[in-house]
Amino acid sequence: MMPLQGSRLARIRCVRAEPHTSDELVTAEAMERWSVPKPGDAPGLVEIARRWATTLADTKGVTLPTNELQDVLLDMAREVHARSDTARDAAVHRFTALYSASPIGIALAEPDGVIVEVNQALVRILGGKVDQLRGRAITDLGATEREASSLAAGIEELGEHDLPRYRERMKLTHTTDGPLWVHVTLARLPGDGTGATYPVLMVEDANELHLLQETLRYQNLHDPLTGLPNSSQFLAKLEASLSESPAERFGLVYLDLDGFKVINDGLGAGVGDHVLRGVAGKLCSVFTSHDAFVARLSGDGFAVLLRGDLRAPHVIAMVQEALAELAEPIYVGGEGIGVSASAGIVVHADVDTPEEFLRAAEIALHRAKEAGKAQWMLYDPELDKRDRSRYRLGAVIGGALENGEFHLTYQPTVKLSGPGTLMAVNAGLQWQHPELGELDSAEFYPLAAVTGMTIPLGRWLLTESLAATARWRRRFGDAAPDVCVRLPHRLAIDPDLVLVVKEELDRHGLPGNALRLCTDGVSVNDPRGEVLDSLAVLADLGATMVLAVSGTADLELITRHELPVRHIILTGAVIDALAEQDDEATVHDLRHLIERGQALGLRIGAEGVRTRAHADRLRDLGVRAGRGPFVGESVTGEDVDQLIERHTR
Repeated sequence: MMPLQGSRLARIRCVRAEPHTSDELVTAEAMERWSVPKPGDAPGLVEIARRWATTLADTKGVTLPTNELQDVLLDMAREVHARSDTARDAAVHRFTALYSASPIGIALAEPDGVIVEVNQALVRILGGKVDQLRGRAITDLGATEREASSLAAGIEELGEHDLPRYRERMKLTHTTDGPLWVHVTLARLPGDGTGATYPVLMVEDANELHLLQETLRYQNLHDPLTGLPNSSQFLAKLEASLSESPAERFGLVYLDLDGFKVINDGLGAGVGDHVLRGVAGKLCSVFTSHDAFVARLSGDGFAVLLRGDLRAPHVIAMVQEALAELAEPIYVGGEGIGVSASAGIVVHADVDTPEEFLRAAEIALHRAKEAGKAQWMLYDPELDKRDRSRYRLGAVIGGALENGEFHLTYQPTVKLSGPGTLMAVNAGLQWQHPELGELDSAEFYPLAAVTGMTIPLGRWLLTESLAATARWRRRFGDAAPDVCVRLPHRLAIDPDLVLVVKEELDRHGLPGNALRLCTDGVSVNDPRGEVLDSLAVLADLGATMVLAVSGTADLELITRHELPVRHIILTGAVIDALAEQDDEATVHDLRHLIERGQALGLRIGAEGVRTRAHADRLRDLGVRAGRGPFVGESVTGEDVDQLIERHTR
């Protein structure tokens, strides 16, 4: 050791003489801040310094030779150094324990970013072995160039901007599984030299969370049964496509399975699900060009978005191929299940929004359904205007009924042999529309069936008809005609029909025989209702049952089901064919119907009788009564009053 210089010796002497002055080599206050021992630890530097200061001061006034003083100071230095090593070793031990036990993956690197050490947690996250990670640059762990650039930028930002840490979610490379989503934190540890720092990489496994998020996102955007995009994703795709390329030609096909409820109810929902998956597969196999995007929009509704160089004939050809493919049976458990579909097609319609584009396809689909199903329809703007008007009409039936826009009309039924004799009046509905004027029942009843307003209209018809019957009976007594009400199909099959009729008869104090109820073969054959039971009970109440007959099949329903029918009304082609002149074939068929009806003891009438000559031809064949233009158009209740008065004179 070199001899101490005079100034340093003076300081030692100062410590020896005045150990607690403010001019100490290291002040007591600073040493306490630096190395105050914790309870149970070895002595701190302040305690060591004080003890050695006492030793130096205890020389009994004798100045120590330089070599002895050096030995004393060396002993002090060795103790201080030993104390520092012990503290450093303890700190290193604590860091090593934390580093090894941490569930977070940690990589220690040189200042240039080359990894020198990793913990087992990082090995578990990224796979492989420790030696495979040592010696690699931190940036090399990125799964793509983007991630590598992000890591390099993070290390650079830590140095340039003195940031405490840099954090980002990214993909790192797993040794065997490929890209892995993780949360990455970069930080710097101080080095031994001034300004030297060392990068530290900390990694948290976020792959399971990412996979869960991706799974939830997939479920939100896809149909769980078929795996196709759902309606939300389809609308988003349609909106994005229209906004990105407004000048591009687009095609939209909306398909709906015909009678799918039969499959579900007859064979079970499991079979129905199998069929839907098969349909999805067939559609994907047919629509493969023009960036086709196939989606399931509803229970048995599918849509296909097409884009590019599209022409209507090309799209129609693809739809026809799809319908033919769907018609091929799908086999489930050895049974071949055939399905048909209807389709609405739109090719580059002049619409502003995705909703309008989809609505145009729906309108075309509805027209295909109405035309008989198992076919396609191309969107037509002119027809769309008409359909919009019709559907708008159907939507406001409920409000029109509440606002009193409906009223009764009557068609008189007279004897063909004596048109002056009023036998009955047939009650019907008309709608006094505020904009469109008088609307006949044929114009709104089909729409009422779609909107569920048939039963409210039918009940209102019954109520008002029986109220008019009660009024005529009070005024004219036995001369008052019976009122015949043609039951709308939905009301005819309603299980509550008997209750409705009974309540209205009781309300107006009428016997059952004051009412004639007319139905047809379609309602009798409908399996959903309780028509047969209802007709039997209503006949027991005294109401007269009337059946509209257009052919032999309708007439035979009476014997097949033992219907309590007393009157039949001939209608349709068999009556229309005799309007101009006798037709041999028609006369033969009509004579057969009349003879069969007479054999069953039925009273036979006809509707749609146009002229007096037409009435004479029917009368000659055996028809007793009729109604139609030959008597007059539909009349009001007041007109019926005048008819009754005239016919009773």
